[in-house]
Amino acid sequence: MGWKVHIVICCLGVVQVLGQSPVGTAKDGTVEEKARKFVKKAEEELTKMTEKATFIDWNFASNLTDENEQKSLASKKVMDQLSLRLGQEAKKFKRSDISDRVLIRKLKQLSMIGISALPEKELNRYNTLDSQMQKIYSTAKVPSKDDPSKLLSLEPELSQIFAKSKDPKELEYYWKEWREQSGKKMRDHFMENIDLINHAARLNGLRDGSELKTQDYESYTFIDEMEETWRGLKPLYEQLHAYVRHKMFQKYGKDVVNEKGPIPAHLLGNMWAQSWNNLGSFLKPFPDKPAIDVTDAMFEQGWTPKIMFEKAEDFFLSMGLPPMREEFWNGSIIEKPDDGREMVCHASAWDFYNGKDFRINQCTIVTEEDFITVNHEMGHTQYQMSYANLSYLHRNGANAGFHEGVADILSLAVGTPSYYQRLGLMKDDVDITDKETNINLLFNTALQRLVFMPFGYLIDKYRWDMYGGWADKADMNCHWVKLRLDIQGVAPPVKRSEEDFDAGAKYHVAANIGYIRYFVAHIYEFQFYKELCEVSGQYDPNDPKKPLHLCNFYGNKEAGERLLSMISLGASKPWKEVIKHMTGSPKMDTGAFREYFRPLEKWLEEENRKNGVHVGWEVEDLEKYCQASSSGRISHNFGIFLPLALITLTASKSVFFV
Repeated sequence: MGWKVHIVICCLGVVQVLGQSPVGTAKDGTVEEKARKFVKKAEEELTKMTEKATFIDWNFASNLTDENEQKSLASKKVMDQLSLRLGQEAKKFKRSDISDRVLIRKLKQLSMIGISALPEKELNRYNTLDSQMQKIYSTAKVPSKDDPSKLLSLEPELSQIFAKSKDPKELEYYWKEWREQSGKKMRDHFMENIDLINHAARLNGLRDGSELKTQDYESYTFIDEMEETWRGLKPLYEQLHAYVRHKMFQKYGKDVVNEKGPIPAHLLGNMWAQSWNNLGSFLKPFPDKPAIDVTDAMFEQGWTPKIMFEKAEDFFLSMGLPPMREEFWNGSIIEKPDDGREMVCHASAWDFYNGKDFRINQCTIVTEEDFITVNHEMGHTQYQMSYANLSYLHRNGANAGFHEGVADILSLAVGTPSYYQRLGLMKDDVDITDKETNINLLFNTALQRLVFMPFGYLIDKYRWDMYGGWADKADMNCHWVKLRLDIQGVAPPVKRSEEDFDAGAKYHVAANIGYIRYFVAHIYEFQFYKELCEVSGQYDPNDPKKPLHLCNFYGNKEAGERLLSMISLGASKPWKEVIKHMTGSPKMDTGAFREYFRPLEKWLEEENRKNGVHVGWEVEDLEKYCQASSSGRISHNFGIFLPLALITLTASKSVFFV
C-alpha cells in the first residue's frame, strides 16, 4: 500500500525454503540462544525502520503530491527488502530445537514475508499499483449535477448529499458518477493486483491470496467460521431489511421500490449503503417518541472538532486510562486543511513507533456520526499506547479485528442517552425506560451496526472469491453485484457492466486494506461491551431496569482496569487466549450481539407479521442488474455461498482505518 508499512504480524505453519540449512551447532551456542539474539536484533531494526517509514507515509497521506508519493514508494521498497532479508534468516532456524513458545511464534511471524516475497520488478509494480489506486480514490471528484463546472469531493460534499437528499434522481446521478470517477478508473489496476497477490502467496507456500490475506486469524476454518457467523445474524438483518423496504415502498412507490425485491442502494443514505442511520428520522418506529440524534444540539451549542476530541479523551480519562500526549495534540489533523492540498480524509489512527508519537488523521465534521468516529479512532490510540512498551512484534492487536473491536467498545457507551444527557446534548426529561423510546434507540443503533454486518462480510468475501478463482476476472464486476444482491439485499440503481468496477468505489478496496476485521470487530465489540457492562454493574440480565443497550460505564474505574488488562497484552498472546482473558471464553460468538438487539428483533417480527410484509428478498435474474461478459463464468444462483478453504489476513501495523 502507498502509505502503510507492510509487516506481516502473524502467521500459520512453516514455509520450507530450499537451499537453506538450519542454524545451530554445539560450538557456537544453542539454536534457541542464537534465535533469541536474532529476533532481538530484528525487532530493533524493524522498530527503527518503521518509525522512519511511518513519518514518510504520514507526510504522503496528509499531502498527496507526486514528490511525497515517490518518497513513500522508496520507503516501502526499503521496508520490503528488510522484511525479505529478516524472513529468509528466520526460516533458517530449526524450530523443533526451540522450547520457548514466544520465540517460536516470533520466528513464524518474521518468516511469513507476505508481498515482500515477490521478485524486485514485480514488487515495485505492486507498490506502484497500490499507490496509484489510492491516489485515484483520494483525488476523485464528481461534477455537480446542477453546475458541471463545480467539482465535488466525497468528503464532505457527496456524503452530505447522500445523508440529506430524498431525490432518487439526484442520488442516482451521484451514485453512478462517484463510481465513474473512482472504481472504474482502477479496474485494470485491481486485476493486475490479484495476480501479484496470488504470486506472493505461492512464494510464501500458500495456495492463493485468500490464505495470505487472513494469516492473522490463526484458524484453518476461518472462512467457514465467517460464513457461519453471518448466517447467525442474517435472520435479524432480514427482519430489519423487510421493515425498511416496506417503509420505502410506501414512500417511493412500486416504480422505485419492489416490495419483495432488493432495496435500491442509492436510497439508503450512504454512498455504499453500509449504514442507514441517515434515514433514521424517516424510518423511526415511534415518531412521537425521542430517538438519539444530537447533531442539531452539537451545532446549537457551538461544538467544534477540537471539542469532540476533548470529550472523547474525557471518557477514557474517566475510566482511568491515560490522556493523549502532547505530540498527539500537536501532530494530529482533526479538520481538513483549507490550504487547497489533496489529502486522505478517511479517518485513521497512527503509531509512529517511538513510544511517544500517536496521531489521528480525520477531516472531522460536527455531526453525531463523526463524534462516534472520533471516539473510535481514539480507542485505537489508547490501544496503541497501551502496548507501546512491548517488543516490536507484539505491538499490535491480538488480531486485526481486536483493534477495531476495542476501538468500537466506547462507541456503544457513547451512544447511550445517559451519556448524551451528561454532555448536555439531550434533555434530562427524556424517559429512557419507556418501551417505545427504547425501540427507537435500538432501531437507530441497528441502522448502523446491524446494517453494516453483511457489507462488512461481503467485501472480503468478494476478494477471496477473486483470489481463489471462484469468480472470473472477466466478470468481476457482475460478481460484486451478485454478492451485494445475495448477501446485502441491495441493488444498483442503474444496470452495471464489466466496464465498471464498483468494488473500487470503496476506500478499503482501493487501498488494499482487509475488511473482514470490521465484521469480526463488531462481534468482539458486543462481547467486550457486555463484559465491561457486567463488571461496572451497569447491566444485569435479570434486571429489566438494566438492559444491555442502555449500559454506560463512564467514570467506572473497574471497567477501565479490565479493558486495560486486555489491551496491554497487545499481540503477545494468540487471540483466543486474549479473548479468554477478557470474557472467560476463547470463542468469538454472536450471543452478545443478538442479546443487545433482542427487544428490537421481537418488535420487528411482530410489526412485519402485522403488516403482512415479505421477509427476505427475491432476485429473478442477475442480467437485470449487470451485463456479464460472454467469456465469464459467473454463477447466477442466488443464495449460494461458494465455500473457500483456509483464508487469512495481513494487517498494517502502524495505521488503523475506520
